[in-house]
Amino acid sequence: MAKESILIVDDNEMNLKLLRWLLEKNGYEVHTAGDAKTARASVRAVRPRLVLMDIQLPDIDGLQLTREFKADPDLRDIPVVAVTSYAMKGDRQKSVDAGCDGYITKPIDTRQFPLEIEKYLRGTGTGSSG
Repeated sequence: MAKESILIVDDNEMNLKLLRWLLEKNGYEVHTAGDAKTARASVRAVRPRLVLMDIQLPDIDGLQLTREFKADPDLRDIPVVAVTSYAMKGDRQKSVDAGCDGYITKPIDTRQFPLEIEKYLRGTGTGSSG
């Protein structure tokens, strides 16, 4: 059986390394992008089963990029989960309004993270964490 692929969009090298390690340890094929341009190319080339989207990117914010993905008929069915240190009142709703299918706050809980990812891949994510 082929591994399910996940695209991580995050400009922080430490976050990328941690998320990649956790996901690969759990059997996923992981692709990464550090900016919106790379993410746009990767999402089309890889066609991941899930995108983990940081909200703070160097070129445009992750919510805008999520809106782009969700407006594209070829990409709109790929679940996007915001993974962010934004945890203020209203931030979760902004993510949902932009089209995110879920919301995980940083710092992530390394024990719960793989379980949450599995839920999003199966379409049973709760849309919240943290």
